Amino acid sequence: MTDESADPKQKPSVTRRTFLGTTLASGAALLAGGSDVIFGADPSTEPTMVTNPTWKLGGDLTVNRLGFGAMRITGEGIWGWPPDRQNALKVLRRAVELGVNLIDTAYAYGPETSELLIADALHPYPKGMVIATKGGLTRPGPGQWVPNGRPEYLKQAIEGSLKRLRLERIDLYQLHTIDPKVPMEASLGALKEMQDAGKIRHVGLSNVDPEEIVRSRKILPIVSVQNRYNIEDRESEKALIYCEKEGLGFMPWFPIGGGRGLKPKNAVETTARNHGMSVFQVALAWLLERSPVMLPIPGTSSVAHLEENVAAAKLKLTPAEWKAIDALAGQS
Repeated sequence: MTDESADPKQKPSVTRRTFLGTTLASGAALLAGGSDVIFGADPSTEPTMVTNPTWKLGGDLTVNRLGFGAMRITGEGIWGWPPDRQNALKVLRRAVELGVNLIDTAYAYGPETSELLIADALHPYPKGMVIATKGGLTRPGPGQWVPNGRPEYLKQAIEGSLKRLRLERIDLYQLHTIDPKVPMEASLGALKEMQDAGKIRHVGLSNVDPEEIVRSRKILPIVSVQNRYNIEDRESEKALIYCEKEGLGFMPWFPIGGGRGLKPKNAVETTARNHGMSVFQVALAWLLERSPVMLPIPGTSSVAHLEENVAAAKLKLTPAEWKAIDALAGQS
């Protein structure tokens, strides 16, 4: 999944709360220290590039910690073409203008649609652009997500993504989910074969626990993990801690709680009111300060919401505010 993606056991809901939550989720990544170029903005001014932190993905790919998740640029139910294809292209191009150089997508988004739109909008890609895609979930219909981790299918999926994205090699290819009907070692073995063949550069995992990460790393190097994580849902806390210890990037999805959002009248709401900002922006600030390995990738189909993401970069929580928000774990 991406930070905006649906759980394979759930149908994605595209409510306004889900939309804003996933859109604003990664702005938090802008709040950490550092000296490399990323983004920042004042909501009353045109977003511009400023000094902010980066992350070495796999030790050799420098990415701005605020990325873009390209699931929402597809049609309703994450199915087919968007109602306004030109707008989707504008969103992608605007993301790059704002300094985004990590775009997360997947075969399952559309299916195929998201990858095709990315290539249409951005190819030839700017220097340093990292396109991360995923395989392992199929789409029988709108809102439906069915695992398929068969080695032959994954190899075919990689070849298809290469063609659609117009790439000779995919910088980061992620196993979208572990197929319970296929041994994990078999699925990852296929990815290793494609890596050895020069088709993919780095491999990441999605929706995994620490034990599965450890097992995976016995087969091939893993550089990132993409799990659901937000203020009130810390089920992946152990996976995050493992990533911190081992230097793996952690991409949270549903960083604001997905369609459920946050409970009203809590520390997030209070902090937002005190700063004159939204609860979504506050949640982002908390995410960034939670961990230096956090690599949120918010998704949106709106240029305005994309720019709103960037505006969240200015918020800095006080230690007391961060502590009060941190105490909300498990209170959803």
